[in-house]
Amino acid sequence: MRLLGMDLEEILKEVDDLEKESKALKLDLTKICWYMRGGVSLDEAYSLCYEDRMIISDVIKENLETVKKTGLPFF
Repeated sequence: MRLLGMDLEEILKEVDDLEKESKALKLDLTKICWYMRGGVSLDEAYSLCYEDRMIISDVIKENLETVKKTGLPFF
């Protein structure tokens, strides 16, 4: 990311992209907390590294697929 030498339009696009990434991260962390039913607090979720977040997200997806296939209640 280079800021020196960027015009205003490029800087605003970069800021917009970073805001979108930030919102996506917050949404993912909130979903992890919700699916973990209090097993992970939001503060703890923010402490997770990228790899751990991806592993937890994969486990959640697998469990949701299992629930759909088996017809077991999820909520």
